[in-house]
Amino acid sequence: MVLKSSATGVVGVGYQGRVLAELVDELVSGGVDRLVDVRLTPISRRRGFSKRPLCDALRSAGIQYEHHPELGNPKPNRAGFAGDEDEVAQARSTFLEWISRPEAAEAIDELAARAVHERVAVLCFEADQRRCHRDVVLAEVVDRCAQRSG
Repeated sequence: MVLKSSATGVVGVGYQGRVLAELVDELVSGGVDRLVDVRLTPISRRRGFSKRPLCDALRSAGIQYEHHPELGNPKPNRAGFAGDEDEVAQARSTFLEWISRPEAAEAIDELAARAVHERVAVLCFEADQRRCHRDVVLAEVVDRCAQRSG
């Protein structure tokens, strides 16, 4: 399953091993209004998943596309997400520091605000969300949503 639900209007999606049409169909059936791309660089060797063709396919399906490079995982931190439990924990910690920068914090606040009124999917490559920085982004968005409603 690609879409990982939460109690808010935000879900995570990985495109690893997927074809574009299948992913778009799943987003449509999941009621997604907006896809937020959190790859640092929205280029893919996987056909259709680079920024322009992805944006075009989503637009055709009535889904808005946004790219937020400020929420991308810096290259030196990526290998940690593929490591053992300790390495993943360290990579998550490093990424949490990275997204404490004002521009990243602002983007997370924006996603939380959107998630109140829209179904938002946060996209990156990795199929296993626990091994992807988007899991950290989603946790921060869900936390901000909880703060808004509490």
